[in-house]
Order: sequence, then structure tokens, then C-alpha cells
Amino acid sequence: MFSKAAIFLTSVFLSVLCPAEEKVEGEFYYGADISALAKIEQMGGEFKSDGRPADPIELFTQNGWNCARLRLFVNPNHKGAVVNDLEYTLKLAERAKTAGMDLLLDLHYSDTWADPGHQRKPAEWKNLDFYRLREKVESYTARVIKSFCDKGICPEMVQIGNEINPGFLWPEGKIEWKNEKSWLRFAHLIKAGIRGVRKASPEGKRIKTVIHTALGGNVSATKTFFDHMEKYRVDYDVIAQSCYPWWHGTLEEIGKNLEFMADRYDKEIIIAETAYPHKEKFSQGKGDWTEERMAWPMNEKGQAQFLKELTKTAKSTPNGKCIGIFYWYPESINVKGMHTWMNGAMALFDKDGLPLKALKAPMKQK
Repeated sequence: MFSKAAIFLTSVFLSVLCPAEEKVEGEFYYGADISALAKIEQMGGEFKSDGRPADPIELFTQNGWNCARLRLFVNPNHKGAVVNDLEYTLKLAERAKTAGMDLLLDLHYSDTWADPGHQRKPAEWKNLDFYRLREKVESYTARVIKSFCDKGICPEMVQIGNEINPGFLWPEGKIEWKNEKSWLRFAHLIKAGIRGVRKASPEGKRIKTVIHTALGGNVSATKTFFDHMEKYRVDYDVIAQSCYPWWHGTLEEIGKNLEFMADRYDKEIIIAETAYPHKEKFSQGKGDWTEERMAWPMNEKGQAQFLKELTKTAKSTPNGKCIGIFYWYPESINVKGMHTWMNGAMALFDKDGLPLKALKAPMKQK
């Protein structure tokens, strides 16, 4: 049996001897949000190929995955998967970059999960008034980006917040959809984050800024949100959507929204989060679950078919505006002592850490 350290050092050595090709303009992103990978490995999780221990990042790149998405919390408590502080994320980003992957950095602007139901400010920022909060967003963002770029691992894209259709940095940045002043405050905070990225970007390099909402196939809500970004002249580069079918719509609805966004906004688009189960028995977690939208069998073959069809839908977006899909938490195998999202049903590995068919989907579509 090889140790994880030996596997990683071998992958680094091979990457130096045989450097991966850089992503060419117009190439489609097959992305994986592997933010919990190092913690899972630390807790004893093992990933394998042909029955032998393997570096999961190498398994992704060997099968055509070319971009890692990594979240960043401000001061996480290191319980469960809430581990993504700057030091942890830099190390994981170095692994991904060494393997030849591009990087999408997902700034949560929180000490813990930020999503449509939770957008809590970092505890250290709690007492800042609005103007000092805006300054903190800019300076924090710039410091983070500089930390990555100083190590030679600049991200290609940076999310200013995570699933922020209800706003972020509550209460100051919370959006009340019928309150125009709340949109203006939100826009000021978003612009501060974007300025931070621009300020810290190396000369001659434009790191793409991303605005991420969880609106999937909802054309009406998408129009309201991104029309306001246009109204307040928010200078961003990429629209991102979460597209979990049971929460965010059928494949047809998602396709219609991709077409709408491509036609209305002069922006690139990504599906920043998606997933599908490879088994039927699992904990569905909190939130509304619409099983009627689960058009594919909930097994290994159905998971692969879902990813194939979603990719086809994304690539069919007019004018090639959708530039990638990112699978969320593909490394979520069960490990002792750590809660696993939906009991590992959404992972791209089986209970023994072996790759499933869906992990090989990008290579089969080339």
C-alpha cells in the first residue's frame, strides 16, 4: 500500500515531467468542486483506480476534468467540512494547479456556509458600519487574491459570493426584491469585491469575476436579478447558476434559461453547481425535493446519463456562451467521524473510493 504522501509526490513528479496542456480559448470547462477533499483524506478516506490507491485529482484530470472549484471561508470553525480557511485552500489549490487544472475560487464572505438561506457576515466584521464593511470586502478580497497569485496559482475565475440571489453579508447586503435601496446597497458591496479582484490581479492578467445565483431554470427571477446588475453597472464577467434538477427545474427549463441569459446579457455563463444521485436510498437533507424532476434512474448509469445530457444542453447554449459545468462535492464518500452530504449518494466515487461512470463522462464526450 502506498501512503497518500507518496501518491501526491509521485503526481507532482509526473506533472513536472509531463506538464498538462494549458486550457485553450473556447475550451469547455469540466469542473469539480473538491473543497472537502483534503479533510476527507485526513479522516481516512481513500480513492482508488483498478483497486489501488490513487490521487483523486489525477483521476479527474485523466478523465478530462480541467478546472477545480474551491470555496473559501473567512474564519471557519474546522468542524466537519467547514475547514476551508486560506491556508487549507491554498494547499488544495496548489495540488489542483500542479495537476494542470484551472481554478475557480468561491469566496463565501462568511465563516460558514453561504447559500440562499444563510448569508451570515464573518464574526470579525459584525460591528462594521456599511462604509467600513464595503472597504473590508475590497481589502479582504485583494489580500486573498494576492495570496494566491504570489504563490503562482492565480485563479482563472473568482466568485464574489455564493448563491447570492437573496444578497450576501446580511443584513447590510440582503436583497429585498421590491426595495430598490436594498439592490443599491448590494451592488455597492458586489462592486467592492470586484475592485478587490482587479486591484490584486497581476499586470496583463484579467481574472474573471463571477456572480453566482441559485436560480437554475427560473427565467423570471434571473431576469429580475441580472437586470439589476445591468442597472447599477456592475462590471462582472460571468453569470453562474446552481442547477440541481430536484430544486431548480427540468433540463428543458434549465436550457431555456441558458438561452435567455445568452440572448439578454453579454456575459459568459457557467453552471457552478450540479449533482445527481447514483443510488436511491439516501438522506435528502433539508429543503423542498421535487422527485418528479428526477428524469434519470437514480443509479450509476442514470447519474452518468444526467451529466451527459446536462453537458449537451450547456454546450447547446447560443453563441457558445455557456463555458462550463461544475459538479459539486464529487469526493463526498463516507468516512468515519464526518457527516457526508446525502450519505454519499451524489459522489462520483463508490463506497470503496472507485470512480463511477459519470466521472469518466467528460473524456467520453471529447
